[in-house]
Amino acid sequence: MERKIPKNVRQIGNVSDSLKIYVEDYVDTYLNQLCEKEAEIPVGAFLIGDIVREEELEYQYIYGAIQMEELGQDENGVFVNEETWRNACEVCQTFFENGEIIGWFAAIPGIPFAMNGNLKKVHQEIFAKDKGIFILKDPVCKDEMYFAPKFNDLMQMNGHYIYYEKNPSMQNYMISSRKKIGVTPSEIVVDRAAKSFRDLVQTKMLQQEKKEISKWTYGAATFLVLVILVIGVTMINNYDRMKSVQTAIETISNSVGKEEEVHAKEENKKEEKTEEKKEEAQNVYIVEKGDTLEKISKKAYGDTQHIEAISKMNGLENGNLIYIGQKLLLP
Repeated sequence: MERKIPKNVRQIGNVSDSLKIYVEDYVDTYLNQLCEKEAEIPVGAFLIGDIVREEELEYQYIYGAIQMEELGQDENGVFVNEETWRNACEVCQTFFENGEIIGWFAAIPGIPFAMNGNLKKVHQEIFAKDKGIFILKDPVCKDEMYFAPKFNDLMQMNGHYIYYEKNPSMQNYMISSRKKIGVTPSEIVVDRAAKSFRDLVQTKMLQQEKKEISKWTYGAATFLVLVILVIGVTMINNYDRMKSVQTAIETISNSVGKEEEVHAKEENKKEEKTEEKKEEAQNVYIVEKGDTLEKISKKAYGDTQHIEAISKMNGLENGNLIYIGQKLLLP
């Protein structure tokens, strides 16, 4: 299936005209989590994705990340052994069946935050001369640099995109590997839910503004027609014509009123359908009489292990303070 350019994106820096790098949000967050959990030793990951070329443009989509079993380090710098590579290939086939390793990531404490000969050597040992994205991240301040092969060298890229999608493959990998780094998907879902809520509110406000402008324009145009008709009648000063024009005005007014009513009903129906779709997409649960977070967790997941995740996602300091009709986001 042909990949389409994501619509829900966030631009970081100035993106290249020839190479467009798209990193899925779960991957970006996972790499940050790796830095937090392994702040004192080198940590690495292989980047999973695909490459699309269109004429002179190249798009690289990174939708997965696999933690290296070991990013070795000796007096010469870091290295990746064959066993680590083989293990990553097996994991890639298990969780990202149609994906391929198109780059790598490293966070190395205790060295200058910059490209060096050692990192270039590791890159050349893993990838062909003109392939492979490399992400270097500072494990302390979380600054990052992206590199890509260009002019027979690894050149720093000034920008990339973060995009958002469900990404079940990455979620499944995270669930499987959470014991290694102590990261659970629910920690990341909370951040994504908050962002989705902000986007939803912003979209709603824009729709409301457009609706108000549309109503104002429609009403102003109708008023202008009525004014022109009245002026015409005054100039003619003919009673019979005045009566006939008055009848026309009443007809127009009634027609306008009906059209506005129909328009309003159509808008309400559209809003209701839109709200229903958004609620379905957001996994919204509406609190019923007698509900507690324990009961909601059992209804949604069949167990009580998701109470804390539901509380975090909805900002509930006291999980028992919920009310009938309240809408709760489910992780």
